[in-house]
Amino acid sequence: MNLAGASVLLTGATGGLGQAIARALAARGASLTLTGRRVDVLEPLAAEVAGRALASDLSAPDAPARLLEEAGDVDVLVANAGLPGSGRLGSFTDEELDRALAVNLRAPMLLAKTLADRMVERGGGHLLFMSSLAGKAGAPGNSVYAATKFGLRGFALALREDLAPKGVGVSVILPGFISEAGMFAESGAKLPPYVGTKRPEDVARAVVKAIEHDRAEIEVAPVVLRAGATLAALAPGPIGAIQRRLGAAGTASQIGAGQRHKR
Repeated sequence: MNLAGASVLLTGATGGLGQAIARALAARGASLTLTGRRVDVLEPLAAEVAGRALASDLSAPDAPARLLEEAGDVDVLVANAGLPGSGRLGSFTDEELDRALAVNLRAPMLLAKTLADRMVERGGGHLLFMSSLAGKAGAPGNSVYAATKFGLRGFALALREDLAPKGVGVSVILPGFISEAGMFAESGAKLPPYVGTKRPEDVARAVVKAIEHDRAEIEVAPVVLRAGATLAALAPGPIGAIQRRLGAAGTASQIGAGQRHKR
């Protein structure tokens, strides 16, 4: 798909990854509608990329429908909004679980449901979903986040098969640990020396590549981390045992503690 002149709806634009994605899409000539909860960040970013800002809290049940009413015509959806879900299951209140499911899974599904029909009628468009390597392999202290990201990845890949014959593309991005911005970086957690990171700009480039070349899935992580996620998907029992021996639970605990106030 040619992004030049395309109308793009980007959710979660106020986070560090969202800002990098917005700038990358604007550089390709896209016309951007940016959404997020933090108006103080959203409006300056919209001015920078010559887009428009629409404040929206996607945890509200009617927020997706209201957002689409305000957004108007959309050629490309980049469903990037997400809430932290790290931490052991018992540490979540029922309300926090509901919010994680609403923002990370329900909202992108509802946005896609309406937009897919419109795109099919027009004969084209693209839906892109921000999942995670946590949507491919389970890890300690990550059950809630993994549930939403496994779900989003499965939804996207199955929807791709439904929409491919109708000229509408669907992609999913799977970031690993991202430095400088995003949930992991903001948590202040420290990774073991053998675990590498990527930068927000790497995620943004993957988003552009996926849309322009209709890629089904792109992983944004160092090769060792990508290989580990693939092995964990193929052999979760043995790889899970290795993760535990390597102290993955300690890292997960740090990330969960650093993100808890944002649930």
